[in-house]
This record gives sequence, structure tokens and C-alpha cells, in this order.
Amino acid sequence: MSHPATTVVQTYDPTPSTPRLRLPPGACDSHVHVFGPAAEFAFAPQRSFTPADAGKATLFALHRQLGISRCVIVQSACHGFDNAVVEDAIAAGGGNYLGVALVPHTVDSRELRRLAGAGMRGVRFNFMKHLASTASVDDVLALTPHLADAGMHLQVHFESSLVHTLGPRLAESAVPVVIDHMGRVDATLGAGHPDFAALERLLDNPLFHVKVSGIDRIDATPPYAHGIRLARRLLERAPERCLWGTDWPHPNHTHVPDDGRLVDALAGIAPTPSVLQALLVDNPERLYRFSQGISG
Repeated sequence: MSHPATTVVQTYDPTPSTPRLRLPPGACDSHVHVFGPAAEFAFAPQRSFTPADAGKATLFALHRQLGISRCVIVQSACHGFDNAVVEDAIAAGGGNYLGVALVPHTVDSRELRRLAGAGMRGVRFNFMKHLASTASVDDVLALTPHLADAGMHLQVHFESSLVHTLGPRLAESAVPVVIDHMGRVDATLGAGHPDFAALERLLDNPLFHVKVSGIDRIDATPPYAHGIRLARRLLERAPERCLWGTDWPHPNHTHVPDDGRLVDALAGIAPTPSVLQALLVDNPERLYRFSQGISG
């Protein structure tokens, strides 16, 4: 019998629908991953799962179909701290693809500057049960002045219940903090649940940004009405500090969503052209600085 970590898992729909919603020029998918190809980019030995190849060529083709021209690729834990797979995709992206790296909290300033030069705009730390945590919140906060020196922000992925304890601590960060996937709240519990209420309060602090990605993670049933409702509420709360992404290719998920359908859901999240422009173009340009390009 194969070990769970070595059983290859298909994490994306190879034939997504073409969305009906037309996205504005410069639309950015602010959260994706690339996996392999394994023959070229090895997976980390300590990974919790082995995804089917989902490399840059497949990602670029998906974005052409969806009408997306900019993207932020987040290093996956299955590739560990070797960010080469993301750096390779950034280099092939013609200045329209940037990244967020995974690093140990002991990373030195020289490596942070190298990553920044390669197009990495931030580093991510996980506080999730299914992903091995590599640092404490104290370790992460101690790193943030070095992130500031490198021109990078902090991205965090955490269990929803941790918002009450992690949130106040992360407010001590020396750099902007981006919260992944709406804090992984359970959307079916509604906006009145304490975890979502605490997330909303965090957004009153201009240090915090939130990705209104993952409507399909916080609400497992298409058409994701509960997830759309909470995403729209967050966008109304902090219209200049929300970002959106497909989260392709959907690792560690309850199901494989249709990426075309996720794009069409934006009609409910950002229902006017001006709000859609802010979410997909203006906000990511401001945070990720696409116009500044890549220096390395």
C-alpha cells in the first residue's frame, strides 16, 4: 500500500468552464500555487501529500481562459523552503507574475533580498493543523523588521479559532499582514460567529489585508452562497485592503472546484465595475507593486 504522502493527488479540474464575467484589464489572481513538474522541481521529502503536476504552463493557460493577466504565486509547503519552482514561473511570466515565498524564521537578510529581487513580495507562515508549523508567532514577529528592510510583507494562514489570539499579536508586525482565505472561517455559521466578527475587527487596523479567496473552502457547497456573502461583507468593510485569488490548484480540499465558476462568483462579491476594479486591479497593484517589476 502506498504511503499517503506519496499517493499522487489530482488537485485541479483540467477542463474548467469559461467564465461569463468579463474581468477588467490587469486583473490579478492573487493566490495560486505551482506544483512541479516533479521531474524538474522535486517535492520536499517531509511533505504531507504529493500533488499531480500543476506547473507554470498549465497555470498560464488557465489564466488566458479566465481573462486574468497578473498573478501572485504562493510557494507550496509540498515544495518546502526551496522556492525555485515559483522563481522559475515568475521568470517566465514577463513581469506579470510575482510571488510569496516560504522561508524558515531564521532566514538571513541576504536571502530575503535575493528573493525580493527575484519577484517575491512577501513570505508566508502557516498556523494550520494539516501543515507543519515552522515558527511561533514570536519568531515571525521578530522577522518582520527584516522583511521591512527587504520591502516584503507578511502573509499568514491560520485556523479560524486562532484569530482571537494571533490577531492581536500580528498587529505588532513591522510590515503589512495579509490574512489568507478569509481566516478559514466556517461561512455556514454566518457573519455573527465570533471568529468572523474578530476577523472584521482586525480589518479596522490598516495594517491588515485579507484575501477573499477560498469561498469554496469556507463553504463546501456550490454555488458557495455563504462564502460569497462573507467575502462581500469583508470587501465592504475594507475595500482598499481586500485581494482575490482562485487558490488554484486547490490542494488539501474537500472537492475540486470549477475555476470558471469561482471567477463568475465575483459578480456577487464585487457587484459593481468600480468595486471589481479595486479588488482585482488597484489593490493588488498597490500591495504587490507589479509596475516596479523584478530586479533580479
